[in-house]
Amino acid sequence: MLLDFSLNQALLIGLLFIWAGFVRTGLGFGGAALGLPLMLFIHNDPRLWLPIISTHLLFFSGLTLRTRLHNVDWRYLRQSSIYIIPPAILGVFGLVNLPILWLNLFIYGVTLFYGLVWLFNKAIESRQDWVDKFLLILGGYVAGTSLTGAPLMVAVYMRHVSKERLRDTLFVLWFVLVSIKMTTFVVLSVDLHFIQALMLLPIAAIGHVMGLKAHQAITRNELLFKRWVGGGLVVVSALGLWSLLV
Repeated sequence: MLLDFSLNQALLIGLLFIWAGFVRTGLGFGGAALGLPLMLFIHNDPRLWLPIISTHLLFFSGLTLRTRLHNVDWRYLRQSSIYIIPPAILGVFGLVNLPILWLNLFIYGVTLFYGLVWLFNKAIESRQDWVDKFLLILGGYVAGTSLTGAPLMVAVYMRHVSKERLRDTLFVLWFVLVSIKMTTFVVLSVDLHFIQALMLLPIAAIGHVMGLKAHQAITRNELLFKRWVGGGLVVVSALGLWSLLV
């Protein structure tokens, strides 16, 4: 499939996977949420990109966690998983069965919401248990459908997991969710585009290493980083929705 793209498109794909890898390790979440909407401008079927992103997430989160499992909040991870995993499985079935137009409207709509929240320095916050459960369920479904549910679940995890353990705990959560997604893909005979994922792995590794080096700087200036990224997401999502609806 990647061989069908022009040279310019191939270069853009490489840059986008560097960007996704950078965000994933720099923030600890959001690689798909900030990369997928841009990838859809190159090829509009998320079922090409999501298995590739999933393979990369499994590889890099596993690589990061091999020496960090002692720093994971296993208690809250188990406690929250009962609200996340069932809707995530339902979301995967939605990804496989929904028309491409609906999927893209969903992805751009969710991304536009995140962009507006970050652009105006607002926060997705939870202060009550029922709101926690709602955000975890909604985030699980969005993650199952498009891998873009991270900001919803992070809002809850930030309230219950210490800052020092947050990124490693989230990496375990992403690893579990993506493992479920990939297993469901295999059961449903969905093409995993594994060769394409391997071809892009060294390119994504560049972003991964850059994100590791920039993590501390990003966390110190997270609001400013999110505000600039949020503005970009608003523009990208608006253009994406315009192209779908006009």
